[in-house]
Amino acid sequence: MGLVRCLGMFVDNTWLDLALRGILLSAAALCWIVVLIRVNGLRSLSKMTNFDFVMTVALGSLVAGAGQARDWQAFVQAMIAMLGLFVVQYTAARMRKASDAAESAMQNDPVFLMRDGEFFEDALRSTRVAKSDLIAKLREANVLDLTKVRAVVLETTGDVSVLHGERLDETLIENVKRL
Repeated sequence: MGLVRCLGMFVDNTWLDLALRGILLSAAALCWIVVLIRVNGLRSLSKMTNFDFVMTVALGSLVAGAGQARDWQAFVQAMIAMLGLFVVQYTAARMRKASDAAESAMQNDPVFLMRDGEFFEDALRSTRVAKSDLIAKLREANVLDLTKVRAVVLETTGDVSVLHGERLDETLIENVKRL
């Protein structure tokens, strides 16, 4: 045979073992992630920071690795790596909560794209946000008069917040950076 016969994790038939490994190990890895999310909280996969995004991508890669594991050792290693990611994320979240320095090191600053009806061209350029995209966000926020736009902020998550109306409480924008 052209294929090298490997010891099966579940059965001795190579093709059936490959199919069972793909299905059962992927399902087990997904169940493991659900358990870890239940322990760590929903924030684990939320759209919060670039750190959280990297964790989400890494988890996907580890699930794929677990589903393709050729032996139990590789499968357990992927499961332990998933646990490690959750421990690192939990620790980082605690550090961010306890220390402003840790938070600023791990998270981008929110940036003004617009203030009091004025577009900030330098901020749009440096954040690579097209003016047409910003105008679309203003329409989505039901802005009818640009002079009533108090602030448009590119948030740490990449979302755009549009604050409009007659008055703006400065507390809402106290940590926002002007480029």
